[in-house]
Amino acid sequence: MFRFQVNGEWREYEKDMKLLDYLRDELHLTGTKDGCGAGACGACTVIVDGKKVKSCVFKLSMLEGKHVVTIEGLTEREREVYAYAFGECGAVQCGFCIPGMVISAKALLDENLNPTRDDVKLAINGNICRCTGYVKIEDAILMAAKFFREDLPIPQSDRSGKIGTLLHRVDAKEKTLGTGRYVDDMVLPGMIYAKAVRSKYPRAIVNKIDISKAKAHPDCVEVLVAKDVPFNKTGHIIPDWDVLIAEGDTTRYVGDAIALVATAHKETLDEVCGLVDVDYTELEPITSPAQALAEGAPKLHPKGNVLAHEVLSRGNAEEAIANAKYVVTRHYSTPQTDHAFMEPECAIAVKRDNGELDLYTGGQSVYDEQHEVSRMLEIPAEAVHVHSMLVGGGFGGKEDMSVQHHAALMAWKTGKPVKVKFSRQESLDIHVKRHAMEMDITTACDEEGNIVGSKVIIVSDCGAYASLGGPVLQRACTHSGGPYHYDNFYVEGTCVYTNNVPGGAFRGFGVTQSCFGQEVNIDLLAEMVGMDPWEFRYKNAIRPGESLPNGQLAGPETGLVECLEAVKDAYYAGERTGLAVCMKNSGIGVGLPDVGRVRLVVIDGKVHIRTSAACIGQGIGTVATQILCETAGISADDVVMEAPDTDLTPDSGTTTASRQTVFTGEATRKAAAELKEALAGKTLADLEGMEFYQEYHGITDKMGSPKPHPVSHVAYGYGACVATIDEKNFVSQMDVAFDVGRVINPKACEGQVEGGTLMGMGYGVSEDFLMDKGQVKSKYGTLGLLRAKQRPQIHVSFIEKGTPDQMAYGAKGIGEISSIPMAPAISNAYRRIDGEERRSLPLKHTGYKK
Repeated sequence: MFRFQVNGEWREYEKDMKLLDYLRDELHLTGTKDGCGAGACGACTVIVDGKKVKSCVFKLSMLEGKHVVTIEGLTEREREVYAYAFGECGAVQCGFCIPGMVISAKALLDENLNPTRDDVKLAINGNICRCTGYVKIEDAILMAAKFFREDLPIPQSDRSGKIGTLLHRVDAKEKTLGTGRYVDDMVLPGMIYAKAVRSKYPRAIVNKIDISKAKAHPDCVEVLVAKDVPFNKTGHIIPDWDVLIAEGDTTRYVGDAIALVATAHKETLDEVCGLVDVDYTELEPITSPAQALAEGAPKLHPKGNVLAHEVLSRGNAEEAIANAKYVVTRHYSTPQTDHAFMEPECAIAVKRDNGELDLYTGGQSVYDEQHEVSRMLEIPAEAVHVHSMLVGGGFGGKEDMSVQHHAALMAWKTGKPVKVKFSRQESLDIHVKRHAMEMDITTACDEEGNIVGSKVIIVSDCGAYASLGGPVLQRACTHSGGPYHYDNFYVEGTCVYTNNVPGGAFRGFGVTQSCFGQEVNIDLLAEMVGMDPWEFRYKNAIRPGESLPNGQLAGPETGLVECLEAVKDAYYAGERTGLAVCMKNSGIGVGLPDVGRVRLVVIDGKVHIRTSAACIGQGIGTVATQILCETAGISADDVVMEAPDTDLTPDSGTTTASRQTVFTGEATRKAAAELKEALAGKTLADLEGMEFYQEYHGITDKMGSPKPHPVSHVAYGYGACVATIDEKNFVSQMDVAFDVGRVINPKACEGQVEGGTLMGMGYGVSEDFLMDKGQVKSKYGTLGLLRAKQRPQIHVSFIEKGTPDQMAYGAKGIGEISSIPMAPAISNAYRRIDGEERRSLPLKHTGYKK
């Protein structure tokens, strides 16, 4: 028997177990989050006898007579201060790491109420945040210290909700205090637990699956195999991904599911999974596109090993390059990397008495989940009711089915509520990654430094399944010419199936890869001309009215030149700086349907915003609230932002392609304008029950359109980054400027950029996803994620040329572009110092990598 205190109350427990499991499963104190289970991420931080500890590695047997404080154990004063400070400083995005951050802050401030920023960095260095870049979290902790130190009252925050004002995020308080619910925080009566048995080999024939021993286990509820699945395929665009691999079929990667096991208690799940006996014939895996494209290579899919092939050609690139004065040709390699979102994937499915399903998820589109699950079960879409809980980060990695379809399948077959949750290692082994790419890039200019043409060849490692491989290849291609004005452009891209973990959507969506190569080329070309890199880019930068390499005319709001001007002083401040610029679309574009939808409903005197647009940390709920307040002239106190739900919220498309601020934002503006008309001379109480519905459709041209100036996307953002390297060979400062059209919420927008900047820096200097012959070798703690003490100074500038008459008041997406130009800027800085070309990521011969 172990006896200890939790939040001031004595507890006794007989069984030794992890403190995290005890807190969450026995006491239902779910503010303490399960992020990695291995002491690496800090989401589960609690205080034991005044010292912070990782509860996922701390056992009850270590607690005898000790005192534990969780996020639920804060005093009322502490709750008020932390909720205000984290909201006021914009420190909350996806929110999954924040309770652990607050506990680390408490451990510091209980001992030192006058900390320096370095003290704060040290205090949270054991806590990873993937969203914020740590700056705003540090600001919030310093603000909290001041409130405690000076015993300040909590002031009223700005609740006007007007565009450009600091409105606290609509979900900031619940995320800060750990009261908001993510899927794994839910426990339903009679719930069982399910998990897939995964392939032992990346490529092997499954000869026989023997489930008899597993089914004989006393805690086993059910074991399902491929023949139990009505339609045994899933896939975001192309249904090529097996729900379960059947006997006689061949596995395509180590994440392939062979059997689906359910037990009454989660403690026995691994044991029962281990009783499923699978007989394999191991085959040699294909682990590179070169192998997959080689003559005689085995077909990984019935149609072959090429998922997609794209060509975009304008003018005559070959002729322009042949006649150019200066030409640079280089090969570039970028690796797979993991999203490393803080919340591992989790879903709960419940079968209703009428045979329909409720599905509780944390993905990037409830309607995509509804579509894929209903297709798998071969039931009408409206029979699947998908409800989104809070989403603990996504960055593109939660667009595909991971746990949702398995939870739904088991619930459908057993009639019981089912939870499927990935361990962190399962998440790493199974979910999609950033596509690895090999690129050959040629860039040419005349003797005066005018770019005359570029030719780009891209080969993308699709991994085992299609996922978003085709669209990612398209974006890598359409953006590979860079944000410059020239007409002779040729790009050819090929996305190739392999036996690696699948590639999928990832912040930047292919542009991070091709921008890296082109921007390093640009520096080399500038050197050949005898111009410095800033001058060369300024000369060639796209300006309003000019055509991009893909043919689209730049709109009047185009602000790349202003971005360059904003970082000019930083670039010229020393000899250890590097520069890169970029562009990124808002919206899916290229002729595909793209719609934002919003319904406003007046209930009990408040306006409820209903849209399926998922918040994965970027804050679309706050954006929609501010656009509503600005347009209708109401206060944020009069607004309720509802969670995405297929029963209630209209389909506003997936949270991807930096599209939600533009598309859902514009739909909100249009609906709010109708509300404003209805409010003339009336109050919200007078409009009880009224609804206002609007849509915004983005109209674009297909890729390869013969038009001289096709509209590939409804909007483009632009950015510039200057990286500064210190004498110890580390990145010490990042100066970034982004053309965002219009800033809706200054702190939120700045926080997005700071987080994107640190993620882009990590992509450049430290992050990698290691595989060997198709086997995953990476752990969460070895991904190379940057921590608070590694954060450089980040200086952010915004260019606002958007006007209120434009869609969404002129705002453009910032989520993706904020991570794109960092890697090439850092590479260019290092070459400026030592002359060495660095053309593969993560960069070598730096303070981070030997």
